[in-house]
Amino acid sequence: MHEEDEEVLGPSKSALKRQMTALQKVGEELVGLSDRELEKIPLDSEPLRQAILETRRIRSHSARRRHLQYIGKLMRKIDALPIENALGALHQQRRGEAEGFHELEKLRDQLLTEGPSAVEQVVRRFPGADRQHLRQLLRQQQREQLQQKPAAASRKLFKYLRELSEQA
Repeated sequence: MHEEDEEVLGPSKSALKRQMTALQKVGEELVGLSDRELEKIPLDSEPLRQAILETRRIRSHSARRRHLQYIGKLMRKIDALPIENALGALHQQRRGEAEGFHELEKLRDQLLTEGPSAVEQVVRRFPGADRQHLRQLLRQQQREQLQQKPAAASRKLFKYLRELSEQA
């Protein structure tokens, strides 16, 4: 008899509040996205899209909080699963980009510490790499280090590695 009462009543008030808070947090993530990222998210609701854009312009903390609650209310009226999935994919893409960035930083640091012997590793990894250009950047970096100048060659080396990575 007690189980039948729960089925009729539905989810508890606490469960509903947790759901509303979760939807509001998803809305907050949507507000934080750039325009290009927001276009990748399947927003079928025009009022929701407008509310997100309006929230970006609000600077008052309390007004922003109320507007985020409004976004949460709008999200309760739609199926939020595709939006959550798209946000998850976007976060996964960001993690992949960050990992690639860190990997290139490690490769640059390896080049700077090992010197010309590490150039062959870079050429094996990126067949289109120019050995002469890599060696030139390494020599430039060593000169800068001896003269205690800013590390411009190190930045150029990283930029070149990133270009090679994007081509591959």
